[in-house]
Amino acid sequence: MPRATNSVASRRRRKKVLKLTKGYWGAKSKLYRTAHEAMMKALSYAYRDRKARKRDFRSLWITRIGIATRNEGISYSKFVRGLKVAGVEINRKMLAELAVRNYEAFVSVVKVAKEGLN
Repeated sequence: MPRATNSVASRRRRKKVLKLTKGYWGAKSKLYRTAHEAMMKALSYAYRDRKARKRDFRSLWITRIGIATRNEGISYSKFVRGLKVAGVEINRKMLAELAVRNYEAFVSVVKVAKEGLN
């Protein structure tokens, strides 16, 4: 009986890997085995870093808010506590945008937080 290799599916699978690794340096874009290894590594990095990006941005927003609140004479933790007590539900991303792009509006939010603490 002849040997069945299912070459159609094999070729399609290899072409898919080589297409994904197009632009990689050297053999990583030419040879199937090294391309497959590079692709698997790249996909695992992409998965990991999608999670890390969320942490990185939250950290950036908190830093920006902290600096802006210090300029207004209140610490970040007291500011967040004041907002919570005052019943203001605005996320850190929007607070950071206000602190960077519209400082007057941010100052008014800080006043609300200070009133909430008192």
